[in-house]
Amino acid sequence: MKTVLSVLLCLIITITTKSQTTLQHSKEIAAFCKIWGFLKYYHPLVSKGSQNWDKEFTTRISQISSLHSRKEISEYYSSWISSLGEVATCKKCNNDVPDSLKYNLNLSWLSDSSMFDAKLIAQLKFIRENRNQSENYYVRQTGIGNTTYKNEKPYKDSIYPSIQLRLLGLSRYWNIINYFYPYKYAIGEDWNNALTEMIPVFYNSKDTLEYHLAMLQLTAKLNDSHAGFVTYFTNSYFGLKWAPFTFRLIDNKAIVTGFYNDSLCKLNNIKIGYIFLTVNNLPIAEIIKEKSKYIGASNDAARLSTMYYAIFNGNSDSVNVTFERDGKVTKKNLRRYYLTDFLFEGLDAKKSTSSMLDSNIGYINMGKLQPKDVTGTINKFKKAKAIIFDARNYPNWTIYQIANLLNSSKQPFAKFTTPNMSYPGVFNKYIPAITCGENNLNYYKGKVVLLFNERTQSQAEFTMMALQTAPNVISIGSNTVGADGDISIITFPGGYQTWMTGLGVYYPDGRETQRIGLIPNIKVVPSIEGIKQGRDEVLEKAIEIINSK
Repeated sequence: MKTVLSVLLCLIITITTKSQTTLQHSKEIAAFCKIWGFLKYYHPLVSKGSQNWDKEFTTRISQISSLHSRKEISEYYSSWISSLGEVATCKKCNNDVPDSLKYNLNLSWLSDSSMFDAKLIAQLKFIRENRNQSENYYVRQTGIGNTTYKNEKPYKDSIYPSIQLRLLGLSRYWNIINYFYPYKYAIGEDWNNALTEMIPVFYNSKDTLEYHLAMLQLTAKLNDSHAGFVTYFTNSYFGLKWAPFTFRLIDNKAIVTGFYNDSLCKLNNIKIGYIFLTVNNLPIAEIIKEKSKYIGASNDAARLSTMYYAIFNGNSDSVNVTFERDGKVTKKNLRRYYLTDFLFEGLDAKKSTSSMLDSNIGYINMGKLQPKDVTGTINKFKKAKAIIFDARNYPNWTIYQIANLLNSSKQPFAKFTTPNMSYPGVFNKYIPAITCGENNLNYYKGKVVLLFNERTQSQAEFTMMALQTAPNVISIGSNTVGADGDISIITFPGGYQTWMTGLGVYYPDGRETQRIGLIPNIKVVPSIEGIKQGRDEVLEKAIEIINSK
């Protein structure tokens, strides 16, 4: 008995020690990633791109595990920094930046005396205060201020990169977010913790699939619906075969809302309003919980809307499901198909661009309205008592043309924040307000009703912000996605790309939109009963409001 207990005790000690070593190793790698990124964007000589900074990472990352004491770690980094060249005193550097502009900046780790000695801390502080003030080789601004990273090597021949390159990709991404993501403060967790947590995930990825899932999990941590990441391997993980219908997740149930292919749904005896409870014997709630860490979205409603490929998809021809119809719970074998089997033109293909509804109400589908048709379409409704603009879709850059016809004069509708390139991590708040509309005595004077929901994202949100300036406007539906502003592209080793929201977008009065979304004046969400009956409850409410006033 003593022998057995001794073996068990040794096993427990071994496992505990290995776990602690892994955690400590992650912290050491995290410190290296932070210093490497800090020097990349702050050091006046490194930021010129004269060195192969990726090679510095892949060479030195392997040396970190041999450093144990604070003295060894500090001497290593201090020697490395000294070898990079002398940093001159910066006369242009403005270090007296107000806290109101530093809401995204957190460089407290530079003074971590538990890991760095006084000499190294002084070196890092000096670089911070005498940082690069000229163009940075690794990051540029374009357009109205969002960042681009065109000089990052893609390593396209590395489909499954080495540990060093995988960690390089993690560090590259983490530092770009750390210094240039406008909404780092709104991510929802300490971005430092995300680095430490993801290091073992990238480090231990044993094959291409696990590497792709590591990148997917990392980008999902941003809680930004712009931060998509899709490859053949991520698609294969969720499954390349689909159920032939669209659905909406309500109360942890999947309710059929439409068909990708009418014939295939008829073959499977699927009708609108059927309520699915389990897939492969797993409750829908459990599937949502299991897959959510891979679903990047700005808020919970957007995440549920984005999970359309994570509930029924798979790689087999069929799946066992439990569903409810007419009050009875039934089990069946549901067929799955490749998307190419559906032969559909798009879910909105049969919908018209505009129509005159009963009671003299105009209706415009923003997802189908083209710029060349804006003036004619709105003029067609000049005498209508109201026009409904339905943005539960993605518009076609008709924003300013429509706003010109709805307003009598210029109106401010948005403000942007942009990265301060002379002080990475600091943001300029705000550039002058963006305006829409023009002097127009013949503007539309009826009621303007905006419809939006969790499918309303990015340009659609920006468009709705502009149309909210109309003098007699009301919005109906549910909160939008909460991912506005131009995107910036980030490249991982292997040539894989992801995105982030590149600009901070706010209302002129400073109200936030990221992760929150635009908030309707009247909240209406589809009900299970309404879906069963094939009703559009949001549109119905809009018509009711128009006719009640």
